[in-house]
Amino acid sequence: MPTNITIQRILVIVLQRIKFIILLTLVCMLSFFLYSKFFITPMYSTSAMLYVQNYNAKSQSNQENGKIFSSDILGSASLAEAYIVFLNNSDSITSLFNDCDVSITNDSFFITVTVSGSDPQTCANVANQICETAGDVFADRFAYGQIGIVRSAQVPNAPYEPNNLKNALIGLVIGLVASVLISILLELIDLTVKPDDDLQEMYDIPIFAEIPDFGN
Repeated sequence: MPTNITIQRILVIVLQRIKFIILLTLVCMLSFFLYSKFFITPMYSTSAMLYVQNYNAKSQSNQENGKIFSSDILGSASLAEAYIVFLNNSDSITSLFNDCDVSITNDSFFITVTVSGSDPQTCANVANQICETAGDVFADRFAYGQIGIVRSAQVPNAPYEPNNLKNALIGLVIGLVASVLISILLELIDLTVKPDDDLQEMYDIPIFAEIPDFGN
C-alpha cells in the first residue's frame, strides 16, 4: 500500500474502521469509570474556621461600643499569621491529625483548618478537636488577644475525589486517540495490495477496469 498519510487518507481509515474505534473508545471509557469507582479510595474534606483578635488598650475600650478599628484588623492578621506557625509546630496539635492531611491557613485574622482523609467522620472530628485545642495553644504562647470558633466542621456527605465522570471522560479521550492511532498503524503495516487506488499510486498509471474473481 502507499506509505504517505494525508488528512484525507486518515479520514478514509477512520471511516473504514469506525466500528473498531467506537468499540475501543467505549471499552476504555468504561474501564476508567469502573477503576475510578471501585479501586480508587474516596477522599473527603471538611473545614472549620477560627478567628484571632489582637486588642490594644485603645481598641479594648472601643470594643465595648461594638467598634473595631483598622489597626486592630491589621494587628489581628499579623497575630493570626504568627499563631499559625505555633499551631503547625505544636505537638498537642499535630498529635490530633490521626493520619489525615491537615492544612492550616489564614485570611486576615480568620484561620481555616482544612482536613482531608478517607473517613468523613474522622475528618470532622480532627478539625473540631484542633479548633478546641487551639485555644490552649494560644493561651500558652500569647499574653494578649483572644481566639474563638467561627464555624465548626461538618461531616462531608460526598467525597471530593475521585471524580468518576471526569475520569470516564479522560478514558474516552484516551480510547479515541488510541483507537485512531492503532487504526493508522494497522494501515501502515498492511502490505497487501488493494485494487484501484493502491495500484494507481504504485505504478502511476490509471485503472480503467478490473476483472472480478468469480471463484469467490
